[in-house]
Amino acid sequence: MSRLHTHPEKHLVSRIGWLRAAVLGANDGIVSTASLIVGVAAAATSHGEVLIAGVAGLVAGAMSMAAGEYVSVSSQSDTEQADLARERKELSENIDFERDELADIYEKRGVEPDLARQVAKQLMKNDALAAHARDELGISEITAARPIQAALTSAATFSAAAAMPLLAVLLSPGSLLVPIVSAGSLLFLALLGAIGAKAGGADIVRATARVTFWGALAMALTAGIGKLFGTVV
Repeated sequence: MSRLHTHPEKHLVSRIGWLRAAVLGANDGIVSTASLIVGVAAAATSHGEVLIAGVAGLVAGAMSMAAGEYVSVSSQSDTEQADLARERKELSENIDFERDELADIYEKRGVEPDLARQVAKQLMKNDALAAHARDELGISEITAARPIQAALTSAATFSAAAAMPLLAVLLSPGSLLVPIVSAGSLLFLALLGAIGAKAGGADIVRATARVTFWGALAMALTAGIGKLFGTVV
């Protein structure tokens, strides 16, 4: 038996479709909800009003994430399908040219001309469209757009992450609401950055620092605006 069958490899790039949507949803859930809560609380409103604003932010944000992901990834999917349809048409009209085109791609990657033509011929004999989709268009099963998966993943992770600042509101006394929600949310963001980096095989320290910095900046800005408008009103 081949060593490739006894020692299969699992690459992290296979997670890219759902991981990107999950990290985006969770990050936005914490940052937007915590920033909203901190901004409203800084305006000196009541504890109940802050909680209502947070819940409204969770619901609206989850729906917005789902719709936004679905629309944007559907646009990507439409583009991929249009390219595949055009490639299918070109293969039916001039397959010899398409074979030469594929061979030229392999030559540019360092394959010898005769071998490149043999590879192109063999791959196109097996599945011509799949060969051109992968090597000419850069479309594969792993990277193909999945709108529903992206929408559901973003909405779910947004909701779960947004619940963290809301929990902090429930557990915080009114006088300490802003610092507790801010500190708790930054802790959640740091944990999210570490989990996302671990799942994607990235540098944990860099990812954690990046997501924590932007979260802190967002909360500081909304707190300042809330304080300003609360004083004016």
